[in-house]
Amino acid sequence: MNVNRVKQILSSSADVEVKYNGASVWIDQLNEDGRTATVHLRGPLEERSIVEIHELMED
Repeated sequence: MNVNRVKQILSSSADVEVKYNGASVWIDQLNEDGRTATVHLRGPLEERSIVEIHELMED
């Protein structure tokens, strides 16, 4: 995924399916470095992780 698509997803009201290492995640924010994003798993666990945006895949 690229930075522009992350921005589009963050500004969209649609429920966009995004995966990280095969797991479905929500993107919380694009980080200031422009290369990473803070995400958390969909579901009851809200543990947040910082990941490289190029590792995010749209379903």
